[in-house]
Amino acid sequence: MPVGTCPLQNQVGFPDLSQSGPRSRGFFLWTLLSQSWGPRLPHPFACSSCLEVAMLMLLVFGILLHDISLSSHEEAPPEAHGIPGEPLFNYTSIRLPEEHIPFFLHNNGHIATACKKDSHCPYKKHLENLKSCWGYEDSCRPEFRFSYPVCTSVDMRWTDTLESAQDIFWNQADFGYAGARLRELRVLCQPERTSDSSLVCSRYLQHCRATNLYLDLRNIRRNHDRFKEDFVQTGQIGGHCKLDSRALMSEGQRKSPLQSWFAELQSYTQLSFRPIEDAQCDIVIEKPAYFMKLDAGVNMYHHFCDFLNLYITQHVSNSFSTDVYIVMWDTSSYGYGDLFSDTWKAFTDYDVIPLKTYDSKRVCFKEAIFSLLPRMRYGLFYNTPLISGCQNTGLFRAFSQHVLHRLNITQDGPKDGKMRVTILARSTEYRKILNQNELLNALKTVSTFEVQVVDYKYRELGFLDQLKITHNTDIFIGMHGAGLTHLLFLPDWAAVFELYNCGDERCYLDLARLRGVYYITWQRQNKVFPQDKGHHPTLGEHPKFTNYSFDVEEFMYLVLQAADHVSQHPKWPLKKQHDEL
Repeated sequence: MPVGTCPLQNQVGFPDLSQSGPRSRGFFLWTLLSQSWGPRLPHPFACSSCLEVAMLMLLVFGILLHDISLSSHEEAPPEAHGIPGEPLFNYTSIRLPEEHIPFFLHNNGHIATACKKDSHCPYKKHLENLKSCWGYEDSCRPEFRFSYPVCTSVDMRWTDTLESAQDIFWNQADFGYAGARLRELRVLCQPERTSDSSLVCSRYLQHCRATNLYLDLRNIRRNHDRFKEDFVQTGQIGGHCKLDSRALMSEGQRKSPLQSWFAELQSYTQLSFRPIEDAQCDIVIEKPAYFMKLDAGVNMYHHFCDFLNLYITQHVSNSFSTDVYIVMWDTSSYGYGDLFSDTWKAFTDYDVIPLKTYDSKRVCFKEAIFSLLPRMRYGLFYNTPLISGCQNTGLFRAFSQHVLHRLNITQDGPKDGKMRVTILARSTEYRKILNQNELLNALKTVSTFEVQVVDYKYRELGFLDQLKITHNTDIFIGMHGAGLTHLLFLPDWAAVFELYNCGDERCYLDLARLRGVYYITWQRQNKVFPQDKGHHPTLGEHPKFTNYSFDVEEFMYLVLQAADHVSQHPKWPLKKQHDEL
C-alpha cells in the first residue's frame, strides 16, 4: 500500500472511501448523515468545502476519520514529495479512453492534483479541461457535458418542444439516467460506530451498496431456479447497523428477478454482532465485489444489457477499477453458458465468481455493490420506452469506447479509399438470406466497396475477433437478430442496415438511436419475398420463423443510401477524398 493511505473501512466500517473519488466519498457521507441533519446538511456537490463539512459532522458523531487518503479505486497516490524519480500515481491503472480522461479527473480531483505536481503524469494536457463532466454531477455545467443527444422532431405524446424532448431523452437513456439513480440513494441501515455495517440503496432496490455485509450460506438449498426469492432467510444476510425495516420493506413494488434486489435484501437483518470484527466470517472478501444477476449469456442483446448496467453502476460508484470481483448471484445448481465472456476483461481482472463458490460458508464482504439490473422497468436497454425523434446518447457512445479500449480493439481504417461493407450471415434455421450470393455480387460492382460476409459462430470466430470486424465496418448489414447488437461497437460514422425487421420495428432501431449510428431497414413489402408464412413452435405463423429473398435493385438503393450517409458524416476519415458515390 502506498505511503499515506489508510483504508477507511478498516477504521470505521464504511466503504473503502480511500478507493473512491471525492464526489463519491462526499455523496456517501452526505447520504449517511442527511436523515439525521435533514435540510441543514449541505449537499456534497454544492460547494468545494462540503466534503470537509461532512467529515466534521462525522467527527461530531464520534466517528474517527483522521488520515483519510484521497485516492481512487485504481491506486492511491503517495504524498506529493513521494520517492524521487517515481510517479506520484500509477497512471497506467486508469486504463480509460483518452477522451474520457478529463471527465475522470473532474471527479477525482486528488489525481488531478497529483498530476499537476508530477512530471511523470501523461495527462498534463487534460488539466486544462477539468471542467469537463459526464453530466450527472451537481458540479457539472451544461456546456461542459460529455455530449448532448440530438432531437430533430417533437413527439407530441411526450412534449411540445425540441428542448424538452432533449431533456426527456437525456434522462431516459443518457447520463441523466445515472444522475437519477445517484439522487435516489438513501440509507436503509445506518452505522452507529466505527466498525459497523451500512446499506444504501436506490429506489426499488435496483442498486445498493453495502459495507461489512454478512452472508451465511451454510444451510441454503439449491434447485433449478436461478433466482429463488426465498434463497436467504432472516439472519442469513445483514450487518451490524441500525436498520430502517419499514423503509426497506416499502421498496418492494418492483420485486422481480431481473428488475430489483428486493427478493435478496428483504431478509437483511440488523445483527447483534459485528461480522468481521467479531470473527463471525469463514471468508472475508477484501476487494470490492459487484453482485450481478445475469440475463441470457447466449444472446448478445440480452447479455449486453448486463454489461451496460454494470458500466452505469461504475459511474454511480465513481470507480472504473478492474481490481474488483464480479459475483454472479445464481441460486440454482447449474452452470452459466457465456458466449461473450471476453467482455468481462473490460470490468475485472479476475474470473467471474459463481455464488455457489461460497456454499456452506459464512462470507463477509467489506464492500459489496449490487449492480443495476438488465430488465428493470424503465431501465436500459431492454424494452425501454423512448421518446421518438431523438438519438445519440453520450452514455452508449462512452460505453462502446470503454469496452473497445479495455479489450484493445482498434480502428484500422478505412484504407485505399474503400468503404467497408460487412454482411452478417446466419447459419440458424430461420431468417436466412436466400439470395445472399446475388446481393453480394451486386455489392461487388461498386468499386469503392470492400465487401465481406461473416458468420459470427462462436465456435469458429472468437468474440474479440468478431468485435474487431464490427468496429472496422462502415456499413453493417444483417437480418433481425441478436447479432445486430454488434452495432454498439460500430464506428461513429457507420450505418447499420437491418435488412428485414420481421415485424419487430423498434428493437434495433432504438438501439441504433441510443448508440447514435445511422439506421435503415427494408420498407417496400412488395420487394421482399418470404419463403413461407413462418412456423412458430406455439404461435403458428410468424415472420421471424422463415427465410427471405430480396429484390436486388431495392437492396442496392438502400445500401447506397447508407453509403451516402457514411461519406457525409463529419467523422468519416475519407470525407474529403470521397466523391465517387
